[in-house]
Amino acid sequence: MGYNPDKPMDGRISDLGPPYYEQFHPPVIKENKGKWLWHEILKPGILMHKSETGAEVYTVRCGTARLMSIEHVREICDIADKHCDGFLRFTTRNNVEFMVDDKAKVQPLLDDLASRGNKFPVGGTGAGITNIVHTQGWVHCHTPATDASGVVKAVMDELFDYFTSMTLPAQCRIALACCLNMCGAVHASDIAILGVHRKPPMIDHSRITGVCELPLAIASCPLGAVKPAKATVEGKEIKTVQVNVDRCMFCGNCYTMCPAMPLADPEGDGIAILVGGKVSNSRSMPKFSKLVIPFLPNTTPRWPETVAAIKKILEAYAKGAKKYERLGEWAERIGWEKFFEECEIPFTDKSIDDYRLAYDTWRTSTQFKYTSHTAKYTA
Repeated sequence: MGYNPDKPMDGRISDLGPPYYEQFHPPVIKENKGKWLWHEILKPGILMHKSETGAEVYTVRCGTARLMSIEHVREICDIADKHCDGFLRFTTRNNVEFMVDDKAKVQPLLDDLASRGNKFPVGGTGAGITNIVHTQGWVHCHTPATDASGVVKAVMDELFDYFTSMTLPAQCRIALACCLNMCGAVHASDIAILGVHRKPPMIDHSRITGVCELPLAIASCPLGAVKPAKATVEGKEIKTVQVNVDRCMFCGNCYTMCPAMPLADPEGDGIAILVGGKVSNSRSMPKFSKLVIPFLPNTTPRWPETVAAIKKILEAYAKGAKKYERLGEWAERIGWEKFFEECEIPFTDKSIDDYRLAYDTWRTSTQFKYTSHTAKYTA
């Protein structure tokens, strides 16, 4: 069969790439594509979309784990088969959404979810916190500075009431990335949990020539901190590399290219907290998050320091922000100096951006708000 440019999907048979997405749409979604007029949040986790045709879609959003067992996936599919004709969708923040086309179908669905214990909490909409998106952590990744699932579980256990309600000034997105490569959305989330390394790579000279291509290891460094070198191993001189510690930013790129340059260290690894990021373009432009706590230890299994810091920030924001004001917008309105004070975060020299290529992000205004946190620097 020849290719018809006027009907590019005719006769399309291919196992390359994903199937055509439209086949996974519930019929009511497919029939009303481009016709939606408005939507509203009926209760936390329950949305209704109205079409110009009069059709309605009711969505029930449930928080789920990012790493799931096959038994849990099958249970999700059973729920979809029973209530939604087999259709469901996942959000970008690891929620699962069950969609029905009739209001009468909503309560039976909610009753079914509630009967399964706490496995499918309904929420994550509007002025609350969404499910915490996170990366692989110690479970799977090879360069993490902290765990992902463990930290997220500990944090969400403490903040769970904000997921199932809408009592905050605006939505608050929390994300975790287990290292600076930031596979998670930490650069654009209201509160970001970031795993950080603080020590340079440890070079195993005895292995490096057997498992690494030295030019790749050298080229992988974004700051040119990895250089060719020679070392003596068992009386023989070998080609290897050395690290300029003053230039290293502990990103782990070299370890990705060279397994003989591990970066993980129990004392050097930990967590940094950033705040103020957002993707939304309403009220103010999208913002990148800013570092506010440079280091917290990896205190397993519940990370109490990290949990306490995030809860303190969230509660200060909930108390002080105006309606619809995102966390970063609140911090900018009251001033970052005041933000540190309200959240009881000590301001140190580590909070000052001294990265040599970051001059376009520096605050160059002469405006400055004096608080109790700045008194020791201005006395």
